[in-house]
Amino acid sequence: MPPTKNKKRAKTPSAMDRRGKKKVSILTQEKIEYVDWKDVNLLRRFVSDRAKIRARRVTGNSAQQQRDVAMAIKNAREMALLPYSSRVTTQRGGRGGDRRQRDDDRRPRDDDRRPRDTESRKRPSPPKPEVENEIQELETDVEATTSEATEVETKVETTETEETTE
Repeated sequence: MPPTKNKKRAKTPSAMDRRGKKKVSILTQEKIEYVDWKDVNLLRRFVSDRAKIRARRVTGNSAQQQRDVAMAIKNAREMALLPYSSRVTTQRGGRGGDRRQRDDDRRPRDDDRRPRDTESRKRPSPPKPEVENEIQELETDVEATTSEATEVETKVETTETEETTE
């Protein structure tokens, strides 16, 4: 029979040092037995800045405490005491970033191919002389119709005032 590998290896002292000492829960420190959903200040300590419920390994809660905290947070959210999510407006860095920029960096470019010019799409081309003439004609027509409309309005107003005075 071939020798089998020992499945349980002895933990090295360095692995134990990395883990450090176990975190102590806020609930046990402050001797809180019942987690109330109305105690928003306490519940905020178990929620991240993005309004996510923190994990047991972060808070140091026992399994039962974590269940109680999660249920209280969910009830407080339902009653609109805590937000479901919070919007963070800071610039993201590191892993994320702009995907288009990363794709452009990865894609090899030929020397004769120029990069896309986004500004040329934004700037409108200058109008042609024929189009300018049509625009001027339309503007004069609009001015003429507005002046006619104001004349008609003044005539209507004067006739109304004459009728009311009689």
